[in-house]
Amino acid sequence: MKRTTISLPDDVAALRRREARRRDTSVSEVTRQALLAYFGLAQDRPRHIPFAALGSSGYEHTARDVEEILAEQWGPAGNR
Repeated sequence: MKRTTISLPDDVAALRRREARRRDTSVSEVTRQALLAYFGLAQDRPRHIPFAALGSSGYEHTARDVEEILAEQWGPAGNR
């Protein structure tokens, strides 16, 4: 494990300390869990990938059917 030093505003540091007491754990563990959640790596839920399906074509097998899809959308290759 790598040690990291960060500076927090007093109110955030107090909030972190209270949360650690509430959970009966260390402030380091609260910080680790918060960072994992922020980066979408929490163990208790699947990771959210914001760009997934960004370029969704609407076709189920785009890679397999690329020639047919292109021909349907643009016409046969010889007619461009």
